[in-house]
Amino acid sequence: MSRTSKGARLVWRDESRKANGSLRNKAGWFIRDGQSFISACGGTGDRERAEKALAEHITEKYRPARERGRDPHQVGVADVVNVYMQDVVPTHASPSEAASRLVAILGFFGGDMLSDVNGQRCRDYVDQNPKKAAARRQLEDLRAAINHYCAEGYVTTAPKITLPKKPIARHRWLTRQEAARLLLAAWRMRQTWKGEESDRRTGRHVARFMLTGLYTGTRSGAVCGAAMRPTEGQGFVDLARGVFFRRAQDAVETKKRQPAVRLPDRLVAHMRRWATTPLEMKTRGRSKSQIVGRMIAHDYVVEWNGKPVLSIKKAFKSAVEAAGLGWYEMAIGKDGKPKRVFKTDVTPHTLRHTAATWLMQNGTELSLAASYLGMTEQVLRDTYWHHHPDFQAKAAALITAKSPEMRVKSNVVRMP
Repeated sequence: MSRTSKGARLVWRDESRKANGSLRNKAGWFIRDGQSFISACGGTGDRERAEKALAEHITEKYRPARERGRDPHQVGVADVVNVYMQDVVPTHASPSEAASRLVAILGFFGGDMLSDVNGQRCRDYVDQNPKKAAARRQLEDLRAAINHYCAEGYVTTAPKITLPKKPIARHRWLTRQEAARLLLAAWRMRQTWKGEESDRRTGRHVARFMLTGLYTGTRSGAVCGAAMRPTEGQGFVDLARGVFFRRAQDAVETKKRQPAVRLPDRLVAHMRRWATTPLEMKTRGRSKSQIVGRMIAHDYVVEWNGKPVLSIKKAFKSAVEAAGLGWYEMAIGKDGKPKRVFKTDVTPHTLRHTAATWLMQNGTELSLAASYLGMTEQVLRDTYWHHHPDFQAKAAALITAKSPEMRVKSNVVRMP
């Protein structure tokens, strides 16, 4: 059985000579690509020079073909994806996430030609992926890459990508009692050591995230990346005016709109306390225990050990489990023994669903709620309108009426 190729890489080779004693090559770094060895440092032993030579070798070897007017059976899917990664992905709002999805595509379609891509091949890709929603998103990226390659004129025709059906949208939202339980659980979370709780609070930053998400309906990524003052490359909170600028000024605007939002007075008061430094609290006569117990966030809305939190999923799930908003299932662990696993349908995005639901339940107009949440009125009507007090109220009243509603005929002119 043949070994898997390790690809082009740097190796160190000692000085070698021919049978007649003449020098064959000097000691140094070489690029090993299969069975061939290419000098990378010219016998100088310079590692940095060798790494640059390796990068140039890989770039030249895997440079995608850009000849125009080729047939699909002459174009590899890898070429299509590489062109898209060079031309389009750097302009995305999250290039790293798009690149990771395309890497997954190459793991399955990397050896195929463009003519091999059809509906059955797409269905096979979905079947081998346990996460159907992720597979659909990755196929959408492949479709975008093929469309871009075709639009540039590198291929004559483009195959059609068959996408699986969209998953059913989640409608889980929290009642005010459940939200209170969740906040209290995050507030009380403590670090445990050998089964005993310590005095170190581990969920205060999660409580800040929850309050901001519930009161503004902002997506988790925008909340975690928000600063307490104007910061280059990040959204920020204007505590003087009480406005949350969700999107950074130089960020690329996407279909997921992130307009500025007016903060409720209650949340502004919380954030002003969070932004208070320990020195300011000390000058106000607060004790050390009072300072430690506060939800302090000097620079960011969601902060842990002085740094912004990039992902809140793990800590959020711990708070959900502590609040009892889920269930347990039996599963087989890595050691082969059965164990209880916590499952829940409450995720960080549930806070956005909850904010939209509460606005509808309180009778907010569609236009005002859409502007506040940063979503279209059509999405609000399709997903959350049934929570509104006016939802089909007139139709429900008329269905039981004994006579039709009096209407003024438009073709009759009433004389005074």
